[in-house]
Amino acid sequence: MSNDEFRAAMARLAAGVVLVTAHDPDEGPRGEDVGMTATGFLSVSLDPPLVLVSLRDGSRMDDLLAEQPLWGVSILAEGQRQIAGRFAMKGRVSDRLLFADLPTRRGATSGALLVDGALATLECRTEQRVPAGDHTLVVARVLEVGFPTTEGSPLTYFRGTYRHLS
Repeated sequence: MSNDEFRAAMARLAAGVVLVTAHDPDEGPRGEDVGMTATGFLSVSLDPPLVLVSLRDGSRMDDLLAEQPLWGVSILAEGQRQIAGRFAMKGRVSDRLLFADLPTRRGATSGALLVDGALATLECRTEQRVPAGDHTLVVARVLEVGFPTTEGSPLTYFRGTYRHLS
């Protein structure tokens, strides 16, 4: 099996889309907010409430979450496709500019930016990091949840593009 064959097979698995965010207090005088689009995100346990996100080794988010245990997740609605796209770009501009016109609030527990209009938000604390191939699986306890909107359907990713449920 080739990498392309494996990638094509996994593209046939629909996934929800989230924005993972964290605040890096060590960057500059007021710190820096960092964001990353993820489709490798899932619920692990109800008791205790645990989630898992898969991060590419050496990515900015992987490096930051190795040091910063508190982070946030915004579960994106189908109308938030542009948010997912902007934080998924390779070679993108600084995260500060990406967040500049995005309606957010800062999580009281994590300090991470959470997206207004998301279907749900989670504030998390890393419990475990597990090396897995060229990624790190970050297992975290959910400390707080929020429901910025009760309307809409989730943004999904299928066959290499963002989709909506029909």
